[in-house]
Amino acid sequence: MQFGKQNLTTNELIVLSSEMRKREKSLVLAYLMLLMGHLGIHRLYLKRTVSGIIQLALFLVMFISYILFIVLIGIDDTLADSSLYIPGFIAVGIALVSFIALTIWVIVDACLLPGIVRSWNNNLEQTLIAQIVALRPVENPANHPGPGQFN
Repeated sequence: MQFGKQNLTTNELIVLSSEMRKREKSLVLAYLMLLMGHLGIHRLYLKRTVSGIIQLALFLVMFISYILFIVLIGIDDTLADSSLYIPGFIAVGIALVSFIALTIWVIVDACLLPGIVRSWNNNLEQTLIAQIVALRPVENPANHPGPGQFN
């Protein structure tokens, strides 16, 4: 059975509000984390661990490939042969593909973030309401007179 806020007492609403303030996710904070962009921190904040780790791994691949490109091209300038051009361009190609993929992903996340945060907070609220209702004391029917019984 699903309960809503209207089924809660005033004290239970106060507890719900207090717990929601402690645990709910902030859209503003998620967008601030999104500004860090390609690191995937906003996804880790929203408990989307797998996709957050994938974004972080793609960022690391991009960063390492770019550094490798700079090193290989820098080394090639000091040498007479151009044997390091091909590995350098492969590295920059990997960095570029990773950058484009992550940029598209971040743009899509910017559009999806309000719905993700709203969904998280709605699920949290329903979970908290269920926990509050489950903690209600069970009334003993023997203590209450039945129909037609008087004390």
